[in-house]
Amino acid sequence: MYNPRRRRTQISRRWRRLCSRLLSVLGFPLQHLKPHTLPGSKKKQSFGAIKASLAKTEVALLRIGTRGSPLALAQAHETRDKLMASHPELAEEGAIEIVAIKTTGDKILSQPLADIGGKGWFTKEIDEALINGDIDIAVISMKDVPTYLPEKTILPCNLKREDVRDAFISLSASSLAELPAGSVVGTASLRRKSQILHRYPSLKVEDNFRGNVQTRLRKLNEGVVQATLLALAGLRRLSMTENVTSTLSIDEMLPAVAQGAIGIACRSDDEKMANYLASLNHEETRLAVS
Repeated sequence: MYNPRRRRTQISRRWRRLCSRLLSVLGFPLQHLKPHTLPGSKKKQSFGAIKASLAKTEVALLRIGTRGSPLALAQAHETRDKLMASHPELAEEGAIEIVAIKTTGDKILSQPLADIGGKGWFTKEIDEALINGDIDIAVISMKDVPTYLPEKTILPCNLKREDVRDAFISLSASSLAELPAGSVVGTASLRRKSQILHRYPSLKVEDNFRGNVQTRLRKLNEGVVQATLLALAGLRRLSMTENVTSTLSIDEMLPAVAQGAIGIACRSDDEKMANYLASLNHEETRLAVS
């Protein structure tokens, strides 16, 4: 038989258990919590307090800053997964937030990189967000990192390095040597351009071949160029190695400095983040790219 008083008692007990759990998470003492359901305006105030407490627990404990390209996001997710596996408090839903940041290098696609100032334009806005406290760590491809880091930042962590070699991709030839004279190779890299023209002076290079991996492959498929070169590491991280025609040896194409390595930066005075990153660092890679 339905008993209203018993039902109210059950609800009150459940409410007390819920409040106890929430308050204990937030570090408040439990002895002042009354065992009865709060009526009227007090009940409304209690709901508001619990709602505010829930909002606090939903704030990310760690914010990862990265560029917004598919490859950059894949690297940020790899970092997030490693942090979650190493630190239980970061494995909770919503504990880590990934913040995509559009850099100057991403915005200006109409000019070759050398004309707009080089690689630093891919990290400038991310560095600023880190220094300003908008993010807690920054995940960056090491080949995009300038020689000198901005003040107030450190780069104490590198994930294990991927394959350092370049991949040759073409719909009409199996290697650079097989491309007919006059064929156009798309690359925004001065390093790749100089090596291609040194070995194969009969080829042409489109040096404003900009965009993310997917954009470059689309341009290749549309016939804008007859071939392109991409870092094998990026294709592996994107699970897109089916597009690779052949892999160039280091003798055929010298890779970029630190190619295949991911760097993770934090503020120089943030000991908590530095400790998190220490657990992810692959020392062999760090020594190789430092």
